[in-house]
Amino acid sequence: MNHATHDMRETGHAPAAATHDPGQQHPIGIYLKIWGLLFVLSAMSYAVDYFQVQGTMRWVLIITFMLLKAGLIVAVFMHMMWERMALIYAILVPPLALGTLIWLMWIESDYTFWTRILFFAGGS
Repeated sequence: MNHATHDMRETGHAPAAATHDPGQQHPIGIYLKIWGLLFVLSAMSYAVDYFQVQGTMRWVLIITFMLLKAGLIVAVFMHMMWERMALIYAILVPPLALGTLIWLMWIESDYTFWTRILFFAGGS
């Protein structure tokens, strides 16, 4: 029987030494698998250049691979996968909000550009 378990049964709470966890350890296999997946995603990103994919498909593939690699790095190597949901929201929500606002400004800029073309160029 474990001494910490025995103390918990007798007193109703865990001893101080058992509650203090100086660091969280994860199996090395997780890191090796993610490292391998990052290697595969990087190879696929280089394959886009090797096979000379052009146009919109090129940028969609490159940005997709980039976001997947960044997400894996943040989730595993920066230990975000094991954090509380409040911390995850505090880190992920501001960039998502900024991205949404940038997207809205982009839509507005297209509208403004075409409105100026229509009204200013139409009078000449």
